[in-house]
Amino acid sequence: MALIRKGARRIVVDGTAYRWRLRRKPTYPQGLAWSPCTYAVEHADAPGTTLVVTTNQPHPGNWPGRAVIPTLPSDVADAIRHALDAGWSPTLPGPPFHLDQSTGFTPSP
Repeated sequence: MALIRKGARRIVVDGTAYRWRLRRKPTYPQGLAWSPCTYAVEHADAPGTTLVVTTNQPHPGNWPGRAVIPTLPSDVADAIRHALDAGWSPTLPGPPFHLDQSTGFTPSP
């Protein structure tokens, strides 16, 4: 699974370039703030396994208007380092690698 280049942001972590992308429109459960926001990361030069990070925040486009703390590049860099420590191999082909950081997320009633 490759990221769509349009809307993807470049980030360099420990000398390696990656691209990350937050979905512009929320999925239905994210729109209702029932499920947390997710974003995807891949190696910029040799995409292989995609990293899918589940945050503990609602999607910025949630419909009830729940308060959101934006996903910053420093958050993405921390998630990349954590995933690499957990065994993510960004240049090897394979299924998406999921990193769940949703502890503390409370869905809307």
